[in-house]
Amino acid sequence: MDTNLEIAFHNMETQPELETYIRERAEKLEKLFDRLVGMRVAVEHQHRQHKTGNVYDVHIELMVPGQDIVVSRKPHKAKERYANPDARTSIRDAFEAAERQLKEYKDKLRRDVKTHEPEQPGRVSQLYPNEDHGFITTNTGTQLYFHRNSCINVDMEELQTGDPVKYVETTGDTGPTASKVWRAAGSDTELHAS
Repeated sequence: MDTNLEIAFHNMETQPELETYIRERAEKLEKLFDRLVGMRVAVEHQHRQHKTGNVYDVHIELMVPGQDIVVSRKPHKAKERYANPDARTSIRDAFEAAERQLKEYKDKLRRDVKTHEPEQPGRVSQLYPNEDHGFITTNTGTQLYFHRNSCINVDMEELQTGDPVKYVETTGDTGPTASKVWRAAGSDTELHAS
């Protein structure tokens, strides 16, 4: 899988068979929409209850250009549909919901597509790795702050001034910031070797 995938288990041990299942479902989503930037999946075991048994909350965050798609399958949904819900059932339901939302997003993009110049990436203009942040100059010439934690599929130490990067712009407490930063297609460390 090319997409950055993070899997977390809360209030339960990591289960390799569930992790494998999540990776399979994530690959299916990536095939559905090849512009996925990243994906986070969290499986949380809720408190045991005598009447409902084991209940799991599954939260999926799909990072796509321009926004995030969030799916959360709350425990009460599983209780309503299944006599004895288990983690795999909850994960399956969450991924089915994620697939529906991703298809809707993809359809919306198709309707919104207009003929225009290809999106220009920004460029890393300043780096302060010791202070965990840097700045990007956008294709319109403005400066965007980004934090080390915003970097996806690249460590901040791997970036260099002038690198082309794609980003998701959001408004923070101090103004516009880049909430997600990743290398633009075709840019890699080989560019710096020449």
